[in-house]
Amino acid sequence: MSSKKKPNPGPSASAGTDPSTSRPPQQIGEGSYEGTRDYQKSIKTYLEDADVAADARAARPANEDEASEMKQAEQQGRSHSKAKGQ
Repeated sequence: MSSKKKPNPGPSASAGTDPSTSRPPQQIGEGSYEGTRDYQKSIKTYLEDADVAADARAARPANEDEASEMKQAEQQGRSHSKAKGQ
């Protein structure tokens, strides 16, 4: 004869509380919900407050040699990409 026991729900379930609220949120994938929210907030703040056009101008290559180095680095990075040619 085998007797099947019901699993013990534990003290939190018997007390009428939701056990999922006592645990911290789990991470999903490579990040977390909190990290995503912080990143999105930072991006929104940057786009609202910063001079994006001035930042883009400052990021331009200073000369032809630097432009060539940047182009080579881009091509090297794209050669490792699964989506080649984009």
